[in-house]
Amino acid sequence: MTDVGRHPRIKLHTLSEVVDVKGYVGNFDVKIRKKARYVVEKECTACGECARVCPVVRPDEFNSGLSSRKAVYSPFPQAVPSAYAININECLGHNPAVCSKCAEACEKGCINFHMSDEELEEKVGTIVVATGIEPYDPTELDEYGYTRFQNVLTSVEFERLINAGGPTKGEVVRPTDMRRPRSIGFVQCVGSRSARKGSTHCSNVCCMNTVKSTLVLKEHHPDTEVKVFYIDIRAYGKGFEDLYIRSRRTGVHYLRGLPGNVEEKPDGGLRVAVENAATGSIEFHDLDMLVLAVGVEPAKSTRKLQEMMGLQLTPDGFFLEAHPKLLPVDAATRGIFYAGCAEGPKDIKDSVTQASAAAARAIRLMHTGEIQTEPITSEIVAEHCRSCGKCVEVCPYHAITVDVKKKTPAVVNTAACAGCGTCAAECPFGAITMNHFTDAQITEQIDVMLAENPQEKIPAFACNWCSYAGADYAGVSRLQYPASARLIRTMCSGRVDESFVWRAFARGAPVVLVSGCHIGDCHYINANHWTEKRVEKIRKKMAKLGVRPERLQLEWISAAEGIRFSRTMEQLETLRRGVTADEIAETVEVLAKMGKEAR
Repeated sequence: MTDVGRHPRIKLHTLSEVVDVKGYVGNFDVKIRKKARYVVEKECTACGECARVCPVVRPDEFNSGLSSRKAVYSPFPQAVPSAYAININECLGHNPAVCSKCAEACEKGCINFHMSDEELEEKVGTIVVATGIEPYDPTELDEYGYTRFQNVLTSVEFERLINAGGPTKGEVVRPTDMRRPRSIGFVQCVGSRSARKGSTHCSNVCCMNTVKSTLVLKEHHPDTEVKVFYIDIRAYGKGFEDLYIRSRRTGVHYLRGLPGNVEEKPDGGLRVAVENAATGSIEFHDLDMLVLAVGVEPAKSTRKLQEMMGLQLTPDGFFLEAHPKLLPVDAATRGIFYAGCAEGPKDIKDSVTQASAAAARAIRLMHTGEIQTEPITSEIVAEHCRSCGKCVEVCPYHAITVDVKKKTPAVVNTAACAGCGTCAAECPFGAITMNHFTDAQITEQIDVMLAENPQEKIPAFACNWCSYAGADYAGVSRLQYPASARLIRTMCSGRVDESFVWRAFARGAPVVLVSGCHIGDCHYINANHWTEKRVEKIRKKMAKLGVRPERLQLEWISAAEGIRFSRTMEQLETLRRGVTADEIAETVEVLAKMGKEAR
């Protein structure tokens, strides 16, 4: 961080938060709220005289509350800039009659109580999201007694306790009597891999953090009895298995089983009841201190940023990358990249690796000074646009703007448009043309496909990135499936207009398939959610017209699911054979009367 602060081409905003992000790749507008420090950072020398006279004492967040700080303080020893800050919510007040002792003690006159928050605007070409993680709060797991028993600590608190720069200078002591504990227990997976409380995901770093802590303990105090209660140890990193073996060789006792109950003894010690999975029996262990290896959760700012920038989240709450293998640091929104634990729990080495990759991806995009865009974009037909705003609502990239009050035609930002085509499919007035996937091009494919023997064919609208690729994978894998399938490629299932389905039925198709990416894994953020809604709406209309709704099928098939594609086609072939010629003729007649093949 010190190197970042000294770099001439890096602008570092501390005590700041992002409040708004607008724009598109190459032209993002970022609003930043820079909070008042109440100390002139360029003049402050961090002498500490202000903190010495400050009468307000509060728990130190950096040391997890194991030590104290003043209302005017330095956040941590290596903080950049090296200047103090005042927590104005804790300060007794800037009225000299109340306090103002820090201002009197500062010889350089750095204290300024008249500072206020600033709002800054930065124009940037790309964004790297590195929001980090937060430790799980185990208070809700009452069986462990955290906050009830002083000698039950989290792994984060214990980390500060054994750190040479921590509140006890690295000396391990019990909070109750400040004596060195003779026996210490570690409980793994606290808040992780649990469907009951906490999160279901593995937090990645907990096992090896415990292994490291046991090695440090044994190195300084070989006579300390150390026990680790675990489900299983996950030591899959480079050299991690060797560290785990070293820990066992030093005498650390690893017991498979998690504590079910913790009780405090009169002397402040703890009695832990554990079901030993190896023997199947209940065991009781007396310990001087218990450390909870807490899992990690997404940062609190994750949800706010996700809504602000139109990003995707995994079920665990972390940011979802564009592709887990091919684009592991890219967001679905072009020009935004992920680094560190924003995308998922990882250790320092993996975070550094991903940060380097994100920086390289940003450089690759920006170094030419110009950004190339794909020609597959939406285009507004101004004379047909009624300024209803539906296209703005469905666009996952916020690439369309419209002034509903002034009734001006919508405008597409082609740099931000990714070409999913959802806007064109949802526009009720046919005012949007999708370049290279126009209505005329797709309907012509439908007409030619069903010109002869339509009852023997199944029109399948396939998403380019998943379903179409899944069909290709089925062919490469030499998987057999009925020849009745006829694929029509679209960039996204969201492009499949309602009129395309009606046209296929009006031309005599017995069955129609709409296929795309799995929900939550859409190449275009959430465009397939609109596909799902649209198909459901068409099915309701089919039922009203007397057409069997099951003749329209919706399937999610990924690029790697060639077998799923093959089986889907076999099921559709069975369904096709069940549709009689009379049923097809009746459908064609009904749609002809209703004019459903027209937009």
